[in-house]
Amino acid sequence: MAATHSSHPVDTTKQAWAGGLTVFAAVMLGLTGLVGIFRGIMAISEDEVFVATPNYVYKFDLTSWGWIHLVIGVIAVLVSFGLYRTSTWARVAGVAIAALLIVANFMSLPNYPAWSIIVIAMSVVVIWALCAVRREPQ
Repeated sequence: MAATHSSHPVDTTKQAWAGGLTVFAAVMLGLTGLVGIFRGIMAISEDEVFVATPNYVYKFDLTSWGWIHLVIGVIAVLVSFGLYRTSTWARVAGVAIAALLIVANFMSLPNYPAWSIIVIAMSVVVIWALCAVRREPQ
């Protein structure tokens, strides 16, 4: 009688894609977090680096935005390390942090528009990558 294998080539292909998407999301979230950290430090130390838009609905002090970006960036980098271990808490936290990054960058669009749009796009890709991975029951 021939031995049967419990895993099919299709299953290993799905696992490889799932692992690849998770690593991709970890790298993207880590990069986005690092940029948030640098952007936060810039806003805290030197307000003149950013453009000032006087008539924007969401007007906040640039130093406040600097602290917000710094804190979210540090959390994003920490969560990205958890994604390398493919833990469920890191996937959930990764989606939450990416969503916070989208909101924070949308609200700071007038201060640094080009980079805010890039970070929003990167965060959308992170959310997609983390939500596209499906765990099969064992």
